[in-house]
Amino acid sequence: MVVIRLARGGAKARPFFNIVVADKRTRRDGRFIERIGFYNPIATASEESIRVAQDRLTYWKGVGAQASPTVDRLIAQAAKKAA
Repeated sequence: MVVIRLARGGAKARPFFNIVVADKRTRRDGRFIERIGFYNPIATASEESIRVAQDRLTYWKGVGAQASPTVDRLIAQAAKKAA
């Protein structure tokens, strides 16, 4: 199964997450199919905290990819912020 989930990056105590499309069997930070966005939980007011390529998200959901609960929450948060 293909899932849309977060892959952690950054340094110790400075997390940064990529929103990736990956096979469910791969490790959290391992190989992925495509990077479709990012989430920066410690972004300041002047920095962008979340970005998602909506066209790629729609494509992957259309072909059957399942988003993790956290990614679903972040996508809803980004849509609310954009509106």
